[in-house]
Amino acid sequence: MFDCDGTLVDSGATIYAALSDTFRQRGLEIPHPQIARRVIGLSLVEAMAGLLPDANANEHFELAEQYKRNFMALRIAGRVEEPLFEGVIELLDALEENGWLLAVATGKSDRGLKHCLDQHGVHARFVSLQTADRHPSKPHPAMVEEAIADAGAAPETTVVIGDTSFDMAMAAAAGAMPIGAAWGYHEADELIEAGAVAVAERPLDVLDLIREHADGR
Repeated sequence: MFDCDGTLVDSGATIYAALSDTFRQRGLEIPHPQIARRVIGLSLVEAMAGLLPDANANEHFELAEQYKRNFMALRIAGRVEEPLFEGVIELLDALEENGWLLAVATGKSDRGLKHCLDQHGVHARFVSLQTADRHPSKPHPAMVEEAIADAGAAPETTVVIGDTSFDMAMAAAAGAMPIGAAWGYHEADELIEAGAVAVAERPLDVLDLIREHADGR
């Protein structure tokens, strides 16, 4: 099971552009890019709460809605950039060849995830797509639990690959194996602290880490 932003695709620049537009339009100080990266992966309302903890719940909701409009405007203008990380396709190929079923658990919306995966021609490769539209924000385990049910799998036979501490904590809470993605938006030590059994430096390293750690489960 894969996170999307920061794990499958490098969407950080587009996310920051939409976030910057949102804060600018609201007359708010735009967060530094390194601060903004900290909340990528959370659902939008929770991300806004993380950036503006002193604002109230209604303000967080309004900011999230404004962000959605700004992201859509970027998409209409052809300015959304969500390239696959190098090695991701090769990793998906290898996992499928080894008999794994693939899934996604993301803070994106259903529409946003579909557009992203369709753009790269990989939508049909995933047997389960779990998004913020139907679940509590990470690190709640609901996305993992639903994907496990969709695949007819079990927590002990499930691996979650993600680039944030939210992904690792979500996987651990669901009883799945968390493997960190060092090519994303959180540091390796944060991933380990949040529950990762190991951190892959590049996508294809995931294969060896699965083999190394699956024996102990």
